[in-house]
Parts: sequence; C-alpha cells; structure tokens
Amino acid sequence: MNILLVEDDELLAKSACLGLAQRGFVVDWVPRMERVREALRDGDYRCLLLDLALPDGDGLLLLRRLREQGEDIPVIVITASYELEKRVRGLELGADDYLQKPYSLDELSARIRAVMRRLDGRASNLLEAAGVRFDPQAGRVERDGEEVHLSASELRLLRYFMENSGKVLSRARLLRALLGDAEEQVSSNLLDVHIHHLRRKLGAHRIKTVRGMGYLFMNSDAPT
Repeated sequence: MNILLVEDDELLAKSACLGLAQRGFVVDWVPRMERVREALRDGDYRCLLLDLALPDGDGLLLLRRLREQGEDIPVIVITASYELEKRVRGLELGADDYLQKPYSLDELSARIRAVMRRLDGRASNLLEAAGVRFDPQAGRVERDGEEVHLSASELRLLRYFMENSGKVLSRARLLRALLGDAEEQVSSNLLDVHIHHLRRKLGAHRIKTVRGMGYLFMNSDAPT
C-alpha cells in the first residue's frame, strides 16, 4: 500500500518511513507543501499523512484546496498534542482521521488500515431512515429524493445517527462519534451546533430530543 507522508522533521519522517515499511507500507516522503500536488499527480497513493505545521504554509490550507479541487485521497492529519482547534478544523475540512504527536507507529499503522477499510467499502452500505438516504462511500445524502450537502463532520454525525436509528443516543456517545478522543476537551455546544445544522438541512422532526437521555433519529418520516 503506497502512502505519501508530508513532514518537515527529517528525523521523524525517516523514522516513520522505516517503521511503516516494516509494517508492510511503501512510503514516499516530501517535506514541504509545494511538492504535494506533484507527488499526488505522479504517484498512486492510497493515503496522505499530513503534518499541519509545515515551513511553507499551514497544512489545513493545503487540505482545503485539495478537497475543493476534488481530490478524495484519504487524509490523516498529524498535529501537536495541544492543537485541539486544528484537529477539529481538519476534520471539518475533510480529514478522515487525526493523530497526535508523539505517536506510536503501531497506532499510525492501525489508523491507516482502518481508513482503508472504510474506503474499500466494507462499511459503505446505503443507510436509509425517515426519508433520508445516505451513501457513506460516496458521501452523498438525499432527503426525500433531493441531494443535501453536509460538511465532513455533519456526515460523521449523521452516519452514527442512521446506523442507530430508532435508538436513543446519549450526548457522550454522539460526541465520541463526532470527534473521537477529543470529546472531553471541547465544549458540549459543538454537538448542539451540529445537531442544529442537521435539523435545519434534513428536517427538525427527524432528530428528536429525549429529555434527560439524549437524541433519537426517527425510523419513520412522520413528524411527532
């Protein structure tokens, strides 16, 4: 499996390349943003490992431009442990996962393989509930037959809702689905904002508040 690593720290990059090679990956390394597009054009990569603190610019800007240009390569962003805001922003812009420095190569390898499993469609069956149709592999959502555009983080939350439609989900579980291990460090208002956006785009009646327990994505499309 071919991987492109964007990392300006030469010692860290060489260590990652060696460790991933020992785990069955073929890794190419570039130290600057300016070389990423050429590498993606010339290489056949399955995943991009993107450090956000680069000498010639912010990795988030590169991520945004890649997604705007239709580049759908899976991206795992790599950040310093204190850069919570950047991790959240990276997920919003279309990153598939994130990893904090310092990281273990075993964890990095596991995250790459997990992203690849999702890409290969092993969890990409169509989800349908309450008049909403969601193709996770294509990232396409339809409400009553009309396409609805959602952000990457909204798609993650919707997927969790629809995989558990008809079940009451606690705020803690929903935050975990939204941000993984970062949920304990962010304001709970982040979840409220995302649920508000989903209700506005999909119809408020589809997501029901269950007082004292959490939220429920309706099985049927009948308003209650």
